[in-house]
Amino acid sequence: MEVGGNVGLHRSFPQATPLLKQKTKKPIPPAMKLPLKYLACCAVMMAASNAHAATTVGVDPSAPWQGYMNVFQLPANGGGYVFGSPWGTADLSAVFTGPTLTLSPNTIGDPDPFWYQGGGGPGALGNKIMDASFYVQPADGTLTGQTLTFTGNVLSTTFTSAHVSTVFIKDFAPDYSSSVTSTAPVVNGFFSIDLALINDPARHVQYGFQTIGANVWSTDVAPFGSAQITAVPEPSGAALLGLG
Repeated sequence: MEVGGNVGLHRSFPQATPLLKQKTKKPIPPAMKLPLKYLACCAVMMAASNAHAATTVGVDPSAPWQGYMNVFQLPANGGGYVFGSPWGTADLSAVFTGPTLTLSPNTIGDPDPFWYQGGGGPGALGNKIMDASFYVQPADGTLTGQTLTFTGNVLSTTFTSAHVSTVFIKDFAPDYSSSVTSTAPVVNGFFSIDLALINDPARHVQYGFQTIGANVWSTDVAPFGSAQITAVPEPSGAALLGLG
């Protein structure tokens, strides 16, 4: 039997399946990685930098100087504390004449025997020990955690052994019950003292001068001496360039 026509053989070949493109992660440019990698490190470094901040102050006549007087009995009368209160700076005595500060023994114009042995007048001996503080107190919290340096130049000092004058920085507790202190004696020449302040914004910082000794009648001050103090001079342009 004949079969009419040609019978074509068809082979079915599987269709090639297109390859699926795999998604690949794009690398993050180094510039985008650095902030993430070093952010914590930078924060720590900035905190450390702030914690070690430093401030230098000097004997500036334009600063807001204050006065405080603590009064004690003479050692012969027991040396007990009598009272303390703010005083005018001139009454301490501490006075600026231009850029120069003069510290002198305290004088009391009241002739009452409370102040002078046998009553006041020329030649009368003082009847109290006067602890005079002449100081600047920056706003609380402005120097917290810093290192404070106080500098100056003692042009001359002629205080006798009857009076002692010192340079100080004091860091007081919030209630003034205690303090951390740095001091140096007032002697001829330059001085520089520093104190690492406690990191507590409620504390009170003071820097200045303290003069202690018996009160003196006003006409008798000269033999007891005084001190003249000024700021450390700013370096000249030539000095900064190493030329002088």
